[in-house]
Amino acid sequence: MPHFADPWFFLLLVLIPVLIRRHVLRVRRGEGSLRFASTVSLEGVPVPWTVRFHQALPGMSLIALALCIAAMARPQKGIEEEEILTEGVDIILALDASGSMAAEDFMPRNRLFVAKLVVRQFVEGLRHDRVGLVVFAGKAYTRCPLTLDYGVLLNVVDEIDLGTIEDGTAIGNALATCLNRLRESKAKSKVIILVTDGINNRGEIQPLDAAAMAQALGVKIYTVGIGSQGMARVPVQDPNYGRVYVDMRVEIDEASLTRIAETTGGLYYRATDKPSLEKIFQDIGRLEKTKIEVKAYTRYEEHFADFLAFAMMLVLVSTVAGFTRFAKIP
Repeated sequence: MPHFADPWFFLLLVLIPVLIRRHVLRVRRGEGSLRFASTVSLEGVPVPWTVRFHQALPGMSLIALALCIAAMARPQKGIEEEEILTEGVDIILALDASGSMAAEDFMPRNRLFVAKLVVRQFVEGLRHDRVGLVVFAGKAYTRCPLTLDYGVLLNVVDEIDLGTIEDGTAIGNALATCLNRLRESKAKSKVIILVTDGINNRGEIQPLDAAAMAQALGVKIYTVGIGSQGMARVPVQDPNYGRVYVDMRVEIDEASLTRIAETTGGLYYRATDKPSLEKIFQDIGRLEKTKIEVKAYTRYEEHFADFLAFAMMLVLVSTVAGFTRFAKIP
């Protein structure tokens, strides 16, 4: 916001009414005027513009004085700036892409489709946290390392599809892959969000061993079991009838997922539909808040030169005019 650093200089403006009164009194006394026996012959003669301009010269001097006073008051324009100091959270999302994620017990489509939608909403709500993505089935792969470029991550999420990884559920390997990405992290808070709908049945690393490694590295794991209760419809490809549906029992190792979370100081959640999965990610987002410190300050730019330059221009014009045809005689 514009303001004046030394506004008390405006007290000098009281000189302007004094100078105006002095000029008016001089004009009334006829100081410097010529006396004529009769001015009848001059009646009706238009006043030339040079006379009018000459009459404006004292006003220009007073305006110049006012501008000089304003310049002494140091007009400034403040530019507000903010310095944001953050302690971001490093988050790795581990997403199950095994064949059972094709179960269509989550509307509007299958489990993987809904999980991708919710993960996208979660990432879009972040601001200063680095996020990475590990996708797993029978094996685990890093699809996106830790990044602040959420656009790139969201493109990778959109590309996840079923059947691109050897089938199975390697939860232990997925957690180990996540930990490998977080091993060099300097963030004060490191988090893994594991989303799975099955039981660990592949891989060389046991989930609880991976949880112990996470605890040693100071990494917190939130586990999310995804799947409705009881039976779920799963599409399969029949050689004779093509695409058909079979009922599959929902099997989630909740005990193991709970122990993984508790070992690292995290929490286990169960999602049975899209709204519950959305709420889970919202809860995790609230629990893992980024610490943000904002320092606001104002940088001021001096603008007295603008006032002073205009004042000097008026003084120069009035001075030069006084030595030309605009001069007063006598």
